[in-house]
Amino acid sequence: MAQRIDATYPTIVRWVLEYGWIEIGQDEMSRSFVRALDAGGMVWEGQEEYTTLDDALQDVETGLVARIREQHL
Repeated sequence: MAQRIDATYPTIVRWVLEYGWIEIGQDEMSRSFVRALDAGGMVWEGQEEYTTLDDALQDVETGLVARIREQHL
């Protein structure tokens, strides 16, 4: 049974609603597969490759928890 994205990735949802956005996929500007950005630029960058999209999103979720605690309490 599919879960709602806000139940699976609550921090990503909070990030895109309150602070910035995420990008998925490699491009000419970054070697990472997934990134989190805000108006000032890149705030978190993942690995070059992941086994699954879920692995990539879990990594973003974990990275943004720390970022929000540091910068946006």
